[in-house]
Amino acid sequence: MTTRKKTTEPRVLVLLGSASDLPVIEKMKPLLERFGLTYGVEIASAHRQPAKLHRILKKADRGGTEVFVAVAGMAAHLPGVVASLTAKPVIGVPVASGPLAGVDAMLSMVQMPPGVPVATVAVGSAGARNAAVLAARILALADPQVAAALAAYRQEMARGGR
Repeated sequence: MTTRKKTTEPRVLVLLGSASDLPVIEKMKPLLERFGLTYGVEIASAHRQPAKLHRILKKADRGGTEVFVAVAGMAAHLPGVVASLTAKPVIGVPVASGPLAGVDAMLSMVQMPPGVPVATVAVGSAGARNAAVLAARILALADPQVAAALAAYRQEMARGGR
């Protein structure tokens, strides 16, 4: 078992393309907290603020951030840009926006070029919840406390909980 270094950086960093995406992550927060995962939230558009995004990623990648969650709608370049700049896992959450209600965002996220993977979940708040669970599953591989919290959550779901 590896020992994690002490850090003030969040283990999970949620990146939003814009402030309008904030409501989507409200479904993630209770699950991240339930699994004992520290998280941070940053807003930086891949299109309008690439330099800011690069600074955020550089700092997080050097720090204790272990998983990135990128929330974006429409063209949804954010998850792919994040995945191209880090070797750490990236989870994409498509936002239901625009005339295609998020399908365009989902397709953008799943069509990454070879070597730039983005684990993409469902559109909107269901996807946000799944992103939190997927982040916990990734981190549970090396963290027994997260694994135990995840096991308890799965047992609750088996009994009909949410």
